[in-house]
Amino acid sequence: MTIKSQTIKIDGTLGGKRFDGIGAVSGGGATSVLLKDYPEPQRSQILDFLFKPNFGASISALLVEVPGDGNSTQGSESSHQHSRFDENYSRGYEWWLMSEAKKRNPAISLDANAWGCPNWVGDGTFWSQDMCDYYTKWIKGLKNVYGFDLDAVGCRNEKGVSEDFVKKFRATLNRNGLSRVKIHAFDNWGKEKFDWCKDMKTDPELRAAVDIMSAHTMSEIATPADVMKLSDELEKPIWNSEEHIYKEGFDCEISLVESFNKNFIESGVTKIVNWFLVASTYSIEPFPIEPAIMVAREPWSGNYFTRPVLWGYAHYGQFCQIGWKYLNGACGKLHDGGTYVTMKSPGSDYSIIVETKDAKVNQKISFDVTGGLSSGKLCVWRSNAQEQFVKLADITPVNGKFEITLEPQSIYSISTTTGQQKGSISDIPSSKPFPFPYYENFEEYKDAKSYGYLPHYTADIAGVYEISKRPDHKGNCLRQVIEAGSQSWAPEWMPYTILGDRNWKDYDVCSDVSINKDGWAGVMGRVIATGGGYGCNPSGYYMTLSSDGICSLYVSTMDQKIETGILLATGKVSDLDIKQWHTLMLRFSGTTITGFVDNAQILTATDSKYPAGMVGLVSGSRNKASNIALFDNLIIKPVNGTILSPTVISKKVFPMYKATSK
Repeated sequence: MTIKSQTIKIDGTLGGKRFDGIGAVSGGGATSVLLKDYPEPQRSQILDFLFKPNFGASISALLVEVPGDGNSTQGSESSHQHSRFDENYSRGYEWWLMSEAKKRNPAISLDANAWGCPNWVGDGTFWSQDMCDYYTKWIKGLKNVYGFDLDAVGCRNEKGVSEDFVKKFRATLNRNGLSRVKIHAFDNWGKEKFDWCKDMKTDPELRAAVDIMSAHTMSEIATPADVMKLSDELEKPIWNSEEHIYKEGFDCEISLVESFNKNFIESGVTKIVNWFLVASTYSIEPFPIEPAIMVAREPWSGNYFTRPVLWGYAHYGQFCQIGWKYLNGACGKLHDGGTYVTMKSPGSDYSIIVETKDAKVNQKISFDVTGGLSSGKLCVWRSNAQEQFVKLADITPVNGKFEITLEPQSIYSISTTTGQQKGSISDIPSSKPFPFPYYENFEEYKDAKSYGYLPHYTADIAGVYEISKRPDHKGNCLRQVIEAGSQSWAPEWMPYTILGDRNWKDYDVCSDVSINKDGWAGVMGRVIATGGGYGCNPSGYYMTLSSDGICSLYVSTMDQKIETGILLATGKVSDLDIKQWHTLMLRFSGTTITGFVDNAQILTATDSKYPAGMVGLVSGSRNKASNIALFDNLIIKPVNGTILSPTVISKKVFPMYKATSK
């Protein structure tokens, strides 16, 4: 068989566009929530695979969600400002994640965007001065508390355009000493995502406000030619602030590299972040595996695993750095299938990243290197369906010339740089089921702030459930803290949080609850889904107790037209004293579901829709103005079983933040 040949010239004097990084998104859903609960050394191992240079993915860019108290795909994240006059820069885990990324790679770029925000912002209007201030306080909190500068920030994820807002946002950042923080806009998808850009031609204030022209999924709809021309004219780079590669195995890995290459070649994109970073969510949540770099959803066992796509990131991350340049004339398409890009360091190093996803035959590629680039030997790393990220024999150019035969359906990184490695861990713990029975009394969190106010293993789907002090001074409890909902990116259900094992069938789930005069609290069971990604109505059962003593049992589905679900049974607790705590319990035994309040049976029903699933806590109100409720002593046990003491969490699970000084 004849091998097809092609010659590529690489001239280091031709220059090119600045490479602004490749990476991933933490957020757009509470995608990283279980990572914080991993014991050491597994937690550090996962972080090394993601961020450590020359080890694993070695990503050079991280974009995090600016939390807004509302559901943004998998779940919700806790805001630094639940109310206008509230500020707390230890809530949640994004601060910790950025700190861990910077610890491993000080050169990593930090980017951020909001999917939603609390309801008080702008009195319900996102595009407002309030939101400018909200962003600004978050950025200053990152700097003042953690010592890191944010490199760039968006306006809002996938929710339209407001040219007036971005002007106010730029002015607000400048007034607060944040002029170096670049704004990218407007982070939408679809055919119209770049339509607003033409206004920069005639609006100098808009032109001054927007540093980067950004949008999503150029692999689906490429940047129009006129927008690429405008980018060059205005000297404003194009960023892909959310790309999606929803594939499995090596197909995901090679498709990722194909996307990275084509984003530059076809769309002029100089920075790409993929949604999402690490799948640290429960498997019943949307997108439980694809398209994450890794899967880490068993902190109780310490088990995790990498996906082949991690090594696709490595083919970029271990061979180039932010500040390198794409070389003009040395990026394009191979004649017989595939793409290539060439990047040059500020010195004489260079790297070539090639993928041959669409090739059917071997291709012999000759390279002719000139223009002051290194004449030293080149390392060659290859991935294919059989083996990922394997070092091949070095190549030594002769008079600046060398050749390589590229196999079909393969990825190659060819570089004058050194130090690359395929990091590996030999002692990853085996997978284990969620502990059962399970008892959480929230007393181990002596300093709730150091844990981001989040208990182990709970995953908030809507609303925010934080560790708080009990009003009766009898220790800690879990408090749903959002009073009036949020300006959510996706349609929201009632505030709820989940934990446990999707395979649990027959069990008792119970919790002590404290409710206010207009509200209700509940427990959930056999929860098997938390929405489809846009909307978070659960599939499962839940029982509520309201302040008037009414106890109700529902079966809920993801059908957003039936908000509460279908009422299965109801009962009444006589003379309910809402000044006291009460114990709710749901019992699942075959198709029989029984509800108890303070050990007295209140209702029962028969239903077979969901034979197994996880547990949860839920709260709400009659007027939807106040959803606050308190929970304590969460217990999951065998039917009629007992558990006398709280479940012991590994002593190797460490808080994310420094303890508050006494």
